[in-house]
Amino acid sequence: MSGKVKQRLGANKIESATLSVNEKILKECHNLYIDADNGLVGIASSLGLSLLAPRKKINVLLLGNHSAGKSSFINWYIEEHVQRTGVAIETQGFTFITSGRKRESLMGNATLHLYPYFQGLTEIEGVIDYVATEICTSKQKKFSLITFVDTPGLVDGDMSYPFDVNNAILWLGDLADLIFVFFDPIGQALCKRTLNIVEEINHKHPDRMKFYLSKADEAGHESDRQRVLMQIVQELCKRPGLNKCGFDMPTIFVPTLQQKSSRCANQIEEACKEIEKTIQHTIQNTLNSLEKDCEQISDIIDSKLQQDAEAYSHNLRAKCRYGFFLLLGFLLPLLLAMAFLAGSLPKDLLLSTLGRDLTHALDAYLSPVQQLAKAIPDDYHLEALGGLLLFSLLLMLLARFTTCLKSRLSKREKRALLSKKEYVQGHVKDVKKQLYTEYLQQSISAYDL
Repeated sequence: MSGKVKQRLGANKIESATLSVNEKILKECHNLYIDADNGLVGIASSLGLSLLAPRKKINVLLLGNHSAGKSSFINWYIEEHVQRTGVAIETQGFTFITSGRKRESLMGNATLHLYPYFQGLTEIEGVIDYVATEICTSKQKKFSLITFVDTPGLVDGDMSYPFDVNNAILWLGDLADLIFVFFDPIGQALCKRTLNIVEEINHKHPDRMKFYLSKADEAGHESDRQRVLMQIVQELCKRPGLNKCGFDMPTIFVPTLQQKSSRCANQIEEACKEIEKTIQHTIQNTLNSLEKDCEQISDIIDSKLQQDAEAYSHNLRAKCRYGFFLLLGFLLPLLLAMAFLAGSLPKDLLLSTLGRDLTHALDAYLSPVQQLAKAIPDDYHLEALGGLLLFSLLLMLLARFTTCLKSRLSKREKRALLSKKEYVQGHVKDVKKQLYTEYLQQSISAYDL
């Protein structure tokens, strides 16, 4: 990036009109990072700093045993039949479900192009062949801000997976913003594989974990449902990582799949509220991170400019020291040569050539050198001359090897750094302030702002 940093163009008005405020905020923040001309990722990279662009959607990871209702929940939330469901039908791999312009299905490599931050899955042998993306046009609820990650149903026993399912789920758990764990009441809820994975993820990300008793309407009477809940909670509490205060497990079921009336309280809307709350937290964290990254970039630029100023002072002192030693090294032989010439040439020749005043001045300046030369015995003139020349050479070498200059920024580089700082502190922070105002206006009045 050279010259004055160009201001980023605004988003297309027609496209922006179709976006919600939250979508617009996350999209604007994302674009501030990835802009080809002056994105923060590029600016930071030129300064030796690594930044990651914030995602435009949150990732919601769904975990559970075989036939726990993960796919059914996704279909209900987006109000489209994207994921196949049923007792005999089980998700074999990882499926990313996201909102887009048209209905489309993507395989593994295309999925990694769509989600480059999932490239780490390639390090797990065999998993890419079982990764897919389903793109649908639904805009229901908050789906336009969500990417659901449907995982394989987990079972115990001799069930063989074509890849390391435990490691893959744990890796995805590190990237998820919200993790739903579904326990179904029909015998599989206490699957050890599920509990082991849940315990390990909970150890690292307890704030992201939310537990639900799915298909709660199929648990029979209220007393049966209470016994199922107690069994699951008891099994969870046996594990130190899951035994915590304030444990909650709402009962949920998909209303459209309810076969008969049930008095079970359906708290599926609680799951929707958790998604909305995570979206709000993500927006706030993204805006806060934007400001922190701007400050970090500005601090690095200030540090580089400060180092350049210190290098200028250091180089100035070094050049003065170099000039002093070099001048002294040349001056001694020069004075010696001038004294020799003044003493060997006829006085009348000097007077006629230089004039009386300049000749007297030359005598006055060279007399100490001539007296020093006379003080040296004739037998040691050559040795004294050799010593003087050696001393002069040492002074020149000292000037050469004691002068170490530090590299400095060119004028063009300094202008570029100042332009980057001006862009980050001015334009980017102004956009961040505007986006924060738009975000807050959704919940409070303009008067309070």
